[in-house]
Amino acid sequence: MSGQSATGDHATVAPRDAPVTAQGPGHGPRVPAARADGERPGVPGLDTTAVLPYAGSRASRRTRWLRAWMMTAPVDVVALLVPLALTHQYWRGTLVMAGLTVVFFAAGGLYRARRHVSFLDELPSLFGRLLACGAIVAIVAALRHESAEYVLGFVRGVGLAAGLVLVGRAATREFAIVARKRRWVEHNAIVIGSGPTAVELARLLRRYPQYGLRFVGCVDARTRPAPSAHPLIGTLDQLDKLVAMVECEVLLIADPECPEPVLMEILRRPGNAECDLWAVPALWGSRSSGDHIGAIPIVKVGDVTLSGPRWALKRASDIAFASVALLALSPVLLLCAVATFLDGGRGIFFHQERIGRHGKPFHIVKFRSMRPVDEHESQTNWSIAHDRRVGPIGRFMRRTSLDELPQLWNILRGDMSVVGPRPERPHFVEKFSAEYPTYSMRHRAPVGLTGLAQVSGLRGDTPISDRARFDNYYIENWSLWLDAKVLLRTVAEVFRGGGR
Repeated sequence: MSGQSATGDHATVAPRDAPVTAQGPGHGPRVPAARADGERPGVPGLDTTAVLPYAGSRASRRTRWLRAWMMTAPVDVVALLVPLALTHQYWRGTLVMAGLTVVFFAAGGLYRARRHVSFLDELPSLFGRLLACGAIVAIVAALRHESAEYVLGFVRGVGLAAGLVLVGRAATREFAIVARKRRWVEHNAIVIGSGPTAVELARLLRRYPQYGLRFVGCVDARTRPAPSAHPLIGTLDQLDKLVAMVECEVLLIADPECPEPVLMEILRRPGNAECDLWAVPALWGSRSSGDHIGAIPIVKVGDVTLSGPRWALKRASDIAFASVALLALSPVLLLCAVATFLDGGRGIFFHQERIGRHGKPFHIVKFRSMRPVDEHESQTNWSIAHDRRVGPIGRFMRRTSLDELPQLWNILRGDMSVVGPRPERPHFVEKFSAEYPTYSMRHRAPVGLTGLAQVSGLRGDTPISDRARFDNYYIENWSLWLDAKVLLRTVAEVFRGGGR
């Protein structure tokens, strides 16, 4: 549970007030973190002997997949459905109450990760949302049923469910704290910073396992190491390699002096983007939603990649959309196939290698609009918008984006998403990644049939840096509504004839 975890088993346990040192006790066995092939990854320019004590623990490897909502959400649902075990008379209202409450809890952040776990801290929010949901459902029940006895019976069930939710929350929170203190559950954490706040955070994490983080080292927030009060395991530009080496799952930013553009560029790298990100507010007076480590306020920074429930939701929406679209557009696909055959003969589909999520290649499927001379031309010719070999039918299909429709099959296969950065060929991915540092970061998400950059006018011969900026913005601000907006704007572009 990246927000509901403990801290794991150690071969050696240091005194609680032991100082933070690179070679001191209390960091676990001096065993290198292993890769899948059994070899410890190397970090050029880094003294790996200083990192050996920070190897990932067994508990961290076992609990890497756990998330905060996995314990609380099922208990909430069971508590809300208990009235169904007593009577089926109010089953519709009970189901509506359960669904509405879970939605209200999720919107209020009651399933998000927290470092400081406390039932009393959550009680006002829990009580207020339960009261609001109960009132809404009770009012609807009163409007549908004139019988006061019926409404009273239903309200009793709502009250019972609400009480059980509070009891369940108290129990799960207590269990989470015990699990952390006993080091059954934990997540490896790197502190970014070398100043007093970073030193204090490191001390608190070592002393108090109830925050669910196992301190594995500090990283200097500057790319060049500076004199520090305690040893460091590396510098910021080595962070992605250190994350893999110590099997880090959580990053804590504790240096307000670190330039934000530099920090964000490094945190967006694929290896770092998989970590949960927390930060100490630059102004200590800022509100941190009550979360803290010791007396240091911390805030959860939004995900810089698509993973966990957000990725599951996006994938489910992709499958639903592609399935419905293939069925609804099957007559259009058939007409396009016949037109392509009449225009260019056999071989109506065009297959080409593109780069997808995490840099993995796949073969995209399109209706053929022309035949390249050879494979080299297919891979390296930037645009065929004004190529004379494109016939009238091919030109019409490209202008209306009908040639892209077979990519619905790529979406069902999982190669692509409905909305995302547009896929590019390996030759250009390599070229643009070398020229624009932020370009490769767009591969944190699955590539898409359409994208925010394309509906914002960035098609054809437009600046690659601008495309990458829009793609990265999309990834970091993803929501189902953002996908819906991009789709609506795509339809508008097609009807305006804004093709290639």
